[in-house]
Amino acid sequence: MSDASARNRSGRPSGGGIRNLRLKWLIFAVLCALPLFGSISMWLRGVSPIPLAAYGIVSLLAFLLYWSDKRKARAEQWRTPENVLHALEFAGGWPGALLAQQVFRHKTRKVSFQMVFWLIVLLHQIFWIDMLFLGANLLALMPL
Repeated sequence: MSDASARNRSGRPSGGGIRNLRLKWLIFAVLCALPLFGSISMWLRGVSPIPLAAYGIVSLLAFLLYWSDKRKARAEQWRTPENVLHALEFAGGWPGALLAQQVFRHKTRKVSFQMVFWLIVLLHQIFWIDMLFLGANLLALMPL
C-alpha cells in the first residue's frame, strides 16, 4: 500500500482509531475527576443529584450532536452552529464533546473553536475547585 493510498481525504493516515489512546484516556480521566467527584459528593450529601445527571445526559446529547454535525459536514448539508455546540459544552456536555472530537476527528483543527472549548473546560474545573476546596468563595465574589 502506498503512502497516498494509506491516507484519507484530510491527508491523515487512514486505519481508524484514536491516536495516542492511552494518553488521551488519562487526560480525559484527569479532566473528569473533579466534576465527577464534586457531583457525586453533592448527591451523597443530599444536596442534589442534578449535576451528576446533567453531566451524563448533556454529554450524551453533545456526543450525538457532534456525530450529526460530522455527518452533515461530509454530506455538505446545513451544519449545527458552533454556538449551539458550545452551549451544550457549557451546560456540562464537554466530556461528551471531547470524546466526540476524538472519535469523529471533528472540530479538532479549528483553533478558534478549540480555544472556546478549552475555556469552557477550564471554567468547569475552576468551578469544581472552588466548590470542593475553597468553599465556593470565588463564586461569592462574582456580582450577580
